[in-house]
Amino acid sequence: MSEGVKSEEEKAAEARRGPAAGAQRQRGPMGMAMPGEKSQDFLPSAKRLLRRLRPERSRVGIVLVLAVVSVALTAIGPKILGAATNLIFEGFIGRRLPAGATQDQVVAGLRAQGDTKQADLISGMNLVPGQGIDFTRLGQILLFVLALYALGALLQWASGWILAGVVTRTTNKLRADVEDKLNALPLPYFDGQPRGELLSRVTNDVDNVQQSLQQTLSQLLTSLLTVVAVVALMFSISWTLALIALVTIPISMALTAAIAKRSQKLFVQQWKNTGQLNGIIEETFTGHGLVKVFGRQQESQADFDAKNGELYKAAFGAQFISGIIMPAMMFIGNLNYVVIAVLGGLRVASGSMTLGDVQAFIQYSRQFTQPLTQVASMANLLQSGVASAERVFEVLDAPEQDPDPVTPRDIGPSRGRVAFEDVTFSYTPDKPLIEDLDLVVEPGQTVAIVGPTGAGKTTLVNLIMRFYELSSGRITLDGVDVREMTRHDLRARIGMVLQDTWLFAGTIRDNIAYARPDATEEEILEAARATYVDRFVHSLPDGYDTVLDSEAGNISAGEKQLLTIARAFLAAPELLILDEATSSVDTRTELLVQHAMAALRSDRTSFVIAHRLSTIRDADIILVMEDGHIVEKGSHAELLERDGAYARLYAAQFSGAADDLDDQGAQSSARPVLAGARMAPRR
Repeated sequence: MSEGVKSEEEKAAEARRGPAAGAQRQRGPMGMAMPGEKSQDFLPSAKRLLRRLRPERSRVGIVLVLAVVSVALTAIGPKILGAATNLIFEGFIGRRLPAGATQDQVVAGLRAQGDTKQADLISGMNLVPGQGIDFTRLGQILLFVLALYALGALLQWASGWILAGVVTRTTNKLRADVEDKLNALPLPYFDGQPRGELLSRVTNDVDNVQQSLQQTLSQLLTSLLTVVAVVALMFSISWTLALIALVTIPISMALTAAIAKRSQKLFVQQWKNTGQLNGIIEETFTGHGLVKVFGRQQESQADFDAKNGELYKAAFGAQFISGIIMPAMMFIGNLNYVVIAVLGGLRVASGSMTLGDVQAFIQYSRQFTQPLTQVASMANLLQSGVASAERVFEVLDAPEQDPDPVTPRDIGPSRGRVAFEDVTFSYTPDKPLIEDLDLVVEPGQTVAIVGPTGAGKTTLVNLIMRFYELSSGRITLDGVDVREMTRHDLRARIGMVLQDTWLFAGTIRDNIAYARPDATEEEILEAARATYVDRFVHSLPDGYDTVLDSEAGNISAGEKQLLTIARAFLAAPELLILDEATSSVDTRTELLVQHAMAALRSDRTSFVIAHRLSTIRDADIILVMEDGHIVEKGSHAELLERDGAYARLYAAQFSGAADDLDDQGAQSSARPVLAGARMAPRR
């Protein structure tokens, strides 16, 4: 049984009773309820998102080990390649020096000639005068580096493959938790949330969290480990150049933090506007027929354009501001590269560093700034994902409905005696709706509830279903407080037929069997025959195998209603609730529906809510409600004799129809006269 049951009466009464309990509502585009804004905080939400990885910590540990080894193998490559560069450069210089002399003799000779710079350069090398490049040794070094890079790439691929599984399972669990949470939320929460906004949180935001984690976690881990490894190797080569390179870290961090702080708010607004835009689209296209009938296309388009414009501004601002990070980081990295290249060249010339060490250091400086740049470029993805996570966490943090009792009462087969004992209820504390209500419905009785819109008729049956919790008093079923039963046990005993029919995409047979999936073919056909569904099904080309679309547009409104009654008949409930079940059908179909409902009400306690008083004349008890109070109670004949509220409703309904006919007749008789007056020629 769905918990999202609201009749037209409740929808019309919302303005009087105020916002649903516990839900802060704002009016958004096209009159939709929008969730109140909430302060956003990046760091706590990011930590909470990462804590959801705890069940996968063993796999995360494996990923971490693989990433460390992979980064170490990749990071050591430039230092080894520096040795290859030294081998080439020393061989190139050594071949041009006189053979037979030692390196010290060559250096001393150059100093004696006054060529100090070249002497300093050669003194820092490890060469043999007259000997060229050792290609055998060079080939061994290059093959070794190639093997290191290949193994590092393989380990990085394995790390990414495991991490993809970790992220997918984590977000799958997040999606399941959201689904479980929605099932545990009370109806007032859904009263305060537009469907499009809630759907956006459950689908778009969860998908964005998965995409952000998938794209950022692996790269973020690799980048941070690379920074650590590269810094260590840079210090092993030259601590002075390493300190110069590290100056860029605080500059980069300060710049990234300043930009991220501004863009985070815009990312939150972007996803909030996305949810609201989905709400507008869902509302407009669900009621596109009414939009066209009343000629509201321009207003709907204006609402869409306004919200779409807000989304554009937020998305453009978020992407533009966060996009500044990467160019800024590249600029800082290039400045760092220039400084290191100049200082390294001077140190090679002075003989204090080898050319291979400078080459390795320059590579490390690029590898050092590149991960920082990558981390900065991922900031927009990470902020977008955390903004979506915050919206999902808002759903997960919403207060749940009261839990079922630990040891619930099992009343067995119910007789159907329902009692309201001093029941008080209000949607908001300052606006009472039902006060001190006492009512007893005996087994098998049919109770009709009538009254003006907003009187509390549908609220009364929603309290029986425990869609809302009482403010005080209690409701009992066969003497047992319904709060002592589980909601599933209670609602399994109740069948409900609403004014708004709900059918899903599937065959007519499947829609009837929805109430009892284990029902036999004969039981389905018996329910269809008892509720007059069988009469129109045979006129369909595929009979019971006729496939209904999601809107059930291939059958009439009355036929849809008969299908919902057949579904309730098949469920064989102990209590039956009929809420305006005939208000949207024609007179002939209404007779069929009434006969079907009569068969359905047989030998079971029934509550019938109706505005058409002609449909409830045969009810055992008629309750007349006004402002949450039962002002009259009795049979149809008894209430007419009292000449009270029911008699006034009855007279107003039928005499009102007659007056409307009289007015229409008077207007039609006047039209020819008016037309003649307009067409009379001027004199």
